[in-house]
Amino acid sequence: MTQEVRELLEQWAEKYEDPVYFEQDPIAFPREFVRRGAGLRDVEIAAVFSAHFAWGRRAMIVRDSQRLFDEMQWRPYDYVMAGCYRDDDSSAHRTVRWSEVAAICSALRDFYSENPSLEVLDRGAMRTVIYGRKADPKAPDKKINMLRRWMVRKGSKVDLGLWTFSDQRNLIVPLDVHVYTQASSLGLTDRRSKDLATAVQITDAFREIWPEDPLKGDFALFGYGVTHQGKDA
Repeated sequence: MTQEVRELLEQWAEKYEDPVYFEQDPIAFPREFVRRGAGLRDVEIAAVFSAHFAWGRRAMIVRDSQRLFDEMQWRPYDYVMAGCYRDDDSSAHRTVRWSEVAAICSALRDFYSENPSLEVLDRGAMRTVIYGRKADPKAPDKKINMLRRWMVRKGSKVDLGLWTFSDQRNLIVPLDVHVYTQASSLGLTDRRSKDLATAVQITDAFREIWPEDPLKGDFALFGYGVTHQGKDA
Protein backbone atom coordinates (compact mmCIF):
# COMPACT_ATOMS: atom_id res chain seq x y z
CA MET A 1 0.00 0.00 0.00
CA THR A 2 1.43 3.33 -1.01
CA GLN A 3 1.58 6.25 1.37
CA GLU A 4 -0.79 8.17 -0.91
CA VAL A 5 -3.43 5.41 -0.76
CA ARG A 6 -3.00 5.11 2.98
CA GLU A 7 -3.57 8.83 3.48
CA LEU A 8 -6.63 8.81 1.20
CA LEU A 9 -8.13 5.86 3.08
CA GLU A 10 -7.58 7.59 6.41
CA GLN A 11 -9.13 10.79 5.09
CA TRP A 12 -12.18 9.07 3.58
CA ALA A 13 -12.78 6.82 6.57
CA GLU A 14 -12.81 9.81 8.90
CA LYS A 15 -15.10 11.83 6.65
CA TYR A 16 -17.64 9.19 5.69
CA GLU A 17 -18.13 7.48 9.06
CA ASP A 18 -20.91 9.97 9.67
CA PRO A 19 -24.65 9.33 10.10
CA VAL A 20 -25.46 11.98 7.49
CA TYR A 21 -24.37 9.54 4.76
CA PHE A 22 -26.46 6.68 6.15
CA GLU A 23 -29.90 8.17 6.62
CA GLN A 24 -31.14 6.26 3.56
CA ASP A 25 -29.24 3.06 4.23
CA PRO A 26 -30.15 -0.38 5.59
CA ILE A 27 -28.51 0.40 8.93
CA ALA A 28 -31.10 3.14 9.44
CA PHE A 29 -33.62 0.52 10.57
CA PRO A 30 -31.71 -1.15 13.43
CA ARG A 31 -30.58 2.36 14.40
CA GLU A 32 -34.23 3.43 14.54
CA PHE A 33 -35.05 0.59 16.94
CA VAL A 34 -32.13 1.67 19.13
CA ARG A 35 -33.47 5.24 19.05
CA ARG A 36 -36.86 3.95 20.17
CA GLY A 37 -35.31 2.15 23.12
CA ALA A 38 -36.23 -1.28 21.77
CA GLY A 39 -34.72 -4.46 23.20
CA LEU A 40 -31.64 -6.15 21.80
CA ARG A 41 -33.66 -8.84 20.04
CA ASP A 42 -35.73 -6.25 18.19
CA VAL A 43 -32.53 -4.59 17.01
CA GLU A 44 -31.00 -7.94 16.00
CA ILE A 45 -34.05 -8.95 13.97
CA ALA A 46 -34.10 -5.54 12.30
CA ALA A 47 -30.44 -6.04 11.42
CA VAL A 48 -31.06 -9.56 10.07
CA PHE A 49 -33.67 -8.36 7.61
CA SER A 50 -32.14 -4.99 6.73
CA ALA A 51 -28.91 -6.78 5.86
CA HIS A 52 -30.79 -9.45 3.92
CA PHE A 53 -32.51 -6.77 1.83
CA ALA A 54 -29.26 -4.87 1.27
CA TRP A 55 -28.84 -5.26 -2.45
CA GLY A 56 -30.06 -3.05 -5.24
CA ARG A 57 -30.83 0.65 -5.16
CA ARG A 58 -30.81 2.21 -1.70
CA ALA A 59 -34.25 3.76 -2.21
CA MET A 60 -35.71 0.33 -2.99
CA ILE A 61 -33.98 -1.27 0.01
CA VAL A 62 -35.37 1.42 2.32
CA ARG A 63 -38.86 1.20 0.80
CA ASP A 64 -39.06 -2.57 1.14
CA SER A 65 -37.55 -2.62 4.63
CA GLN A 66 -40.12 -0.03 5.68
CA ARG A 67 -42.87 -2.24 4.30
CA LEU A 68 -41.50 -5.27 6.17
CA PHE A 69 -41.41 -3.49 9.52
CA ASP A 70 -44.87 -2.10 8.88
CA GLU A 71 -46.00 -5.71 8.43
CA MET A 72 -44.37 -6.46 11.78
CA GLN A 73 -46.07 -3.39 13.32
CA TRP A 74 -42.59 -2.26 14.31
CA ARG A 75 -42.42 -5.01 16.93
CA PRO A 76 -40.17 -7.55 15.18
CA TYR A 77 -39.46 -9.74 18.20
CA ASP A 78 -43.16 -10.05 19.06
CA TYR A 79 -43.93 -10.75 15.40
CA VAL A 80 -41.28 -13.47 15.19
CA MET A 81 -42.30 -15.17 18.41
CA ALA A 82 -46.03 -15.08 17.57
CA GLY A 83 -45.36 -17.54 14.77
CA CYS A 84 -47.98 -16.17 12.35
CA TYR A 85 -46.18 -14.81 9.31
CA ARG A 86 -47.07 -13.52 5.90
CA ASP A 87 -46.10 -16.50 3.74
CA ASP A 88 -46.68 -16.24 0.00
CA ASP A 89 -44.72 -16.08 -3.23
CA SER A 90 -45.06 -12.35 -3.85
CA SER A 91 -41.92 -10.21 -3.66
CA ALA A 92 -40.85 -8.74 -0.34
CA HIS A 93 -37.70 -7.30 -1.91
CA ARG A 94 -36.53 -8.06 -5.43
CA THR A 95 -36.20 -11.88 -5.59
CA VAL A 96 -36.77 -12.29 -1.82
CA ARG A 97 -40.29 -13.69 -1.40
CA TRP A 98 -42.47 -13.34 1.65
CA SER A 99 -42.18 -17.11 2.02
CA GLU A 100 -38.42 -16.64 2.51
CA VAL A 101 -39.06 -13.93 5.09
CA ALA A 102 -41.39 -16.36 6.88
CA ALA A 103 -38.71 -19.08 6.86
CA ILE A 104 -36.17 -16.71 8.43
CA CYS A 105 -38.76 -15.66 11.04
CA SER A 106 -39.37 -19.31 11.87
CA ALA A 107 -35.63 -19.93 12.24
CA LEU A 108 -35.35 -16.88 14.52
CA ARG A 109 -38.28 -18.10 16.62
CA ASP A 110 -36.62 -21.48 17.11
CA PHE A 111 -33.32 -19.82 17.96
CA TYR A 112 -34.72 -17.30 20.44
CA SER A 113 -36.71 -20.02 22.17
CA GLU A 114 -33.39 -21.29 23.51
CA ASN A 115 -30.92 -18.38 23.20
CA PRO A 116 -30.84 -14.75 24.35
CA SER A 117 -28.88 -13.22 21.48
CA LEU A 118 -27.62 -13.91 17.96
CA GLU A 119 -24.15 -12.93 19.11
CA VAL A 120 -23.42 -16.57 19.99
CA LEU A 121 -23.55 -17.48 16.28
CA ASP A 122 -20.43 -17.21 14.16
CA ARG A 123 -20.59 -16.26 10.50
CA GLY A 124 -21.08 -19.83 9.28
CA ALA A 125 -23.81 -20.60 11.81
CA MET A 126 -25.63 -17.38 11.00
CA ARG A 127 -25.63 -18.45 7.35
CA THR A 128 -27.02 -21.92 7.98
CA VAL A 129 -29.13 -21.55 11.13
CA ILE A 130 -30.81 -18.18 10.47
CA TYR A 131 -30.68 -17.64 6.73
CA GLY A 132 -31.12 -21.32 5.85
CA ARG A 133 -28.27 -21.39 3.34
CA LYS A 134 -25.97 -24.32 2.67
CA ALA A 135 -22.58 -24.15 4.35
CA ASP A 136 -19.94 -22.65 2.07
CA PRO A 137 -16.52 -21.93 3.60
CA LYS A 138 -15.48 -19.89 0.55
CA ALA A 139 -18.53 -17.60 0.46
CA PRO A 140 -17.82 -13.94 1.30
CA ASP A 141 -21.17 -13.68 3.17
CA LYS A 142 -21.38 -9.94 2.56
CA LYS A 143 -24.71 -9.47 4.33
CA ILE A 144 -23.64 -11.36 7.44
CA ASN A 145 -20.32 -9.52 7.68
CA MET A 146 -22.18 -6.23 7.31
CA LEU A 147 -24.61 -7.21 10.07
CA ARG A 148 -21.70 -8.15 12.29
CA ARG A 149 -20.01 -4.80 11.60
CA TRP A 150 -23.17 -2.99 12.66
CA MET A 151 -23.55 -4.96 15.87
CA VAL A 152 -19.91 -5.26 16.97
CA ARG A 153 -17.99 -2.04 16.27
CA LYS A 154 -17.75 0.15 19.35
CA GLY A 155 -17.45 3.93 19.53
CA SER A 156 -18.78 4.49 16.02
CA LYS A 157 -21.03 7.34 14.96
CA VAL A 158 -22.71 4.90 12.54
CA ASP A 159 -22.40 1.33 13.82
CA LEU A 160 -24.28 0.15 16.90
CA GLY A 161 -21.73 -1.73 19.03
CA LEU A 162 -24.37 -3.66 21.00
CA TRP A 163 -22.67 -7.05 21.07
CA THR A 164 -20.52 -7.20 24.15
CA PHE A 165 -18.06 -10.07 23.77
CA SER A 166 -17.31 -10.09 20.03
CA ASP A 167 -13.94 -8.63 19.06
CA GLN A 168 -14.05 -5.97 16.34
CA ARG A 169 -10.49 -6.90 15.38
CA ASN A 170 -11.87 -10.18 13.97
CA LEU A 171 -14.49 -8.64 11.69
CA ILE A 172 -14.29 -9.17 7.91
CA VAL A 173 -15.18 -6.54 5.34
CA PRO A 174 -18.59 -6.99 3.67
CA LEU A 175 -17.55 -7.83 0.11
CA ASP A 176 -19.75 -7.21 -2.90
CA VAL A 177 -19.00 -6.27 -6.51
CA HIS A 178 -18.74 -2.56 -5.74
CA VAL A 179 -16.47 -3.02 -2.74
CA TYR A 180 -14.30 -5.43 -4.73
CA THR A 181 -13.99 -2.97 -7.62
CA GLN A 182 -13.03 -0.13 -5.30
CA ALA A 183 -10.55 -2.23 -3.32
CA SER A 184 -8.98 -3.58 -6.49
CA SER A 185 -8.61 -0.07 -7.94
CA LEU A 186 -6.83 1.02 -4.79
CA GLY A 187 -4.51 -1.98 -4.82
CA LEU A 188 -5.92 -3.54 -1.66
CA THR A 189 -6.37 -6.91 -3.35
CA ASP A 190 -4.76 -8.70 -6.27
CA ARG A 191 -7.24 -11.56 -6.31
CA ARG A 192 -9.79 -12.13 -9.07
CA SER A 193 -12.30 -14.18 -7.11
CA LYS A 194 -14.89 -12.34 -5.06
CA ASP A 195 -14.70 -14.86 -2.23
CA LEU A 196 -13.93 -15.00 1.47
CA ALA A 197 -10.17 -15.08 0.89
CA THR A 198 -10.43 -11.81 -1.03
CA ALA A 199 -12.50 -10.23 1.74
CA VAL A 200 -9.85 -11.31 4.25
CA GLN A 201 -7.06 -9.88 2.07
CA ILE A 202 -8.81 -6.51 1.91
CA THR A 203 -9.43 -6.61 5.67
CA ASP A 204 -5.76 -7.37 6.26
CA ALA A 205 -4.86 -4.29 4.20
CA PHE A 206 -7.12 -2.21 6.43
CA ARG A 207 -5.50 -3.79 9.46
CA GLU A 208 -2.20 -2.15 8.46
CA ILE A 209 -3.85 1.22 9.14
CA TRP A 210 -6.39 0.34 11.84
CA PRO A 211 -5.09 -2.79 13.64
CA GLU A 212 -7.63 -2.44 16.47
CA ASP A 213 -10.55 -1.60 14.19
CA PRO A 214 -9.96 -2.79 10.60
CA LEU A 215 -13.51 -2.23 9.41
CA LYS A 216 -13.16 1.49 9.79
CA GLY A 217 -11.75 0.96 6.32
CA ASP A 218 -15.18 -0.06 5.06
CA PHE A 219 -16.17 3.60 5.33
CA ALA A 220 -13.12 4.51 3.26
CA LEU A 221 -14.33 2.25 0.45
CA PHE A 222 -17.74 3.88 0.73
CA GLY A 223 -16.01 7.23 0.48
CA TYR A 224 -14.00 6.08 -2.53
CA GLY A 225 -17.22 5.03 -4.24
CA VAL A 226 -18.87 8.38 -3.52
CA THR A 227 -15.79 10.28 -4.66
CA HIS A 228 -15.56 8.34 -7.92
CA GLN A 229 -19.22 8.24 -8.93
CA GLY A 230 -19.51 8.34 -12.68
CA LYS A 231 -15.81 7.65 -13.18
CA ASP A 232 -14.09 4.53 -14.44
CA ALA A 233 -12.57 3.63 -11.11
